[in-house]
Amino acid sequence: MTDRPPSPTVAPADGKLGVLCVGLGAVTTTLIAGVELAKRGDEVPVGALTQMGTIRLGKRTDDNVPRIQDFVPLASLDQIVWGAWDPFPDDAYTAASRAGVLDQGRHLEGIGDVLRAIRPMPAAFDGNYVKRLDGTNVMPSTSKRAMLDQIRADINRFKDENLCDRVVMIWCGSTEIYIEAGPTHQDLESFEAAIDAEDPTIAPSMLYAYAALQEGVPFANGAPNLAVDTPVLRKFADQQGVPISGKDFKTGQTLLKTVLAPMLKARMLGLSGWYSTNILGNRDGEVLDDPENFKTKEVSKLGVLEDILRPDLFPDLYGDVYHKVRINYYPPRGDNKEGWDNIDLFGWMGYPMQMKVDFLCRDSILAAPLALDLVLFMDLAQRAGMSGIQEWLSFYYKSPQTKPGLYPEHDLFIQQTKLKNTLRWMMGETPLTHVGQDYDDLE
Repeated sequence: MTDRPPSPTVAPADGKLGVLCVGLGAVTTTLIAGVELAKRGDEVPVGALTQMGTIRLGKRTDDNVPRIQDFVPLASLDQIVWGAWDPFPDDAYTAASRAGVLDQGRHLEGIGDVLRAIRPMPAAFDGNYVKRLDGTNVMPSTSKRAMLDQIRADINRFKDENLCDRVVMIWCGSTEIYIEAGPTHQDLESFEAAIDAEDPTIAPSMLYAYAALQEGVPFANGAPNLAVDTPVLRKFADQQGVPISGKDFKTGQTLLKTVLAPMLKARMLGLSGWYSTNILGNRDGEVLDDPENFKTKEVSKLGVLEDILRPDLFPDLYGDVYHKVRINYYPPRGDNKEGWDNIDLFGWMGYPMQMKVDFLCRDSILAAPLALDLVLFMDLAQRAGMSGIQEWLSFYYKSPQTKPGLYPEHDLFIQQTKLKNTLRWMMGETPLTHVGQDYDDLE
């Protein structure tokens, strides 16, 4: 058994933490409003592990279970300063009102002054990657080099104007068209040449990610876009000493898959098919109504079952699974997404059974606390000197980034164990193994 690396020295969370969100739509405005209300004591940050979660230290008999925010040196909510880019010019109050996620009287009016003060910077936007959107608040040039330079300038201006000590960037924007990593994404020379050549394999999300890394800013990717998940930017993140994580917030249907599929595997129950369909009517649903953008999301959602069930190891149980995923744009539903699953499984001697799940959820209400956790944990990782892929944050993603050669871990509870054990390691505590023999001396 190899020894664990020594625990890092974590710098204190002093000063202001700038949070730059790519996208000022439903998710970002719900995140900002929830944090601002929590600051005032008007709402409880339900769903945020950093604010409400606990972590066990030592044995169960030690009864030592502090709040995570009391155990690791996280930035406080009061230290956060908000910034954003968006192709639409609406301030955060107007954008939140249009999104229709939050109750106007209960959750927007009381913080209207704060929300109105958050105005989006012009976005690095190219309609070829998101054809269903046509914003006017965009950078004057679609030259990739010009957009990259402007993003870097925006980061530095935001940091200076708001007197931020540190900055984290998080992608809360739309899903781009499907792009596979290729020759332009292998090394810095090829990547830079592709930017100057206006190569279509360099999407705006990659420019945001590259700009963040150049400026020493951690980057978290809440969409299934490649963004920072390319060989060149993975290597560059390590070279720059900057944390990266992604991709695609795990909120609704896939969250349930990463709970139910491990159950089937744990009990060695077979699976014949899994049909998943979604309806949603927000901007995300409108973008995903385009087949090219849907493919990016489909690839992200389809990989979950195979990685969890491992048909290569269990061909009799999972070697012939029919897995179908559909997303349908349905404007009347707004941000209230519905995910419906039909699961055909089989048990002892092959006898068939069925499970049906109908999750009537709220997309941005589930995504906002994930985004908050990621911002605070990515800042923590930066202060701990943890560069490159932060696989311990797989807990938050549909398609977790891993080091080359590793398959992603999708099981929600293994992901949770990895996350909490990483926090224990960071603070010099012993990771939990759940070996029952630790309690053999109890009567």
